[in-house]
Amino acid sequence: MTPVEEFVASVLPQFTKAEIALHNGDLGPRLEMWSRNDPVTLLGAAVSGSGWSEVEPIFRWVANSFIGCRTYDLELVTIDVRSDFAYTVAYERFEAVKSDGSIADATLRATHIFRREEGQWKVVHRHADHATDERAALNR
Repeated sequence: MTPVEEFVASVLPQFTKAEIALHNGDLGPRLEMWSRNDPVTLLGAAVSGSGWSEVEPIFRWVANSFIGCRTYDLELVTIDVRSDFAYTVAYERFEAVKSDGSIADATLRATHIFRREEGQWKVVHRHADHATDERAALNR
């Protein structure tokens, strides 16, 4: 198995499970996926932070914003694995019930950088923003 195939088979199912749990209001699996070793950075679709002391409270806020994941899909655009670093570029699509009872239905463009630490892949960076219709924007 190539390093990319191994990463896809072993890390991405765990990552997807963590994102579904987050949208169910369960922060634990996401915390397990992330490194505590700086540098860690978050350029979120709503809030950003740098360093674990800033990033971890943002994750708690996000988890407290959701109570029920209806759907979640990770559509990979590209992925690469080199030595102790890997990255993914993907579309994340989800529908989830928010803590106020409203429904969040979003497509995010998301890039993640992973670092191998003590034999385990940990997320060290996330950049996500709301996807737009790029083709329509080009025609303006």
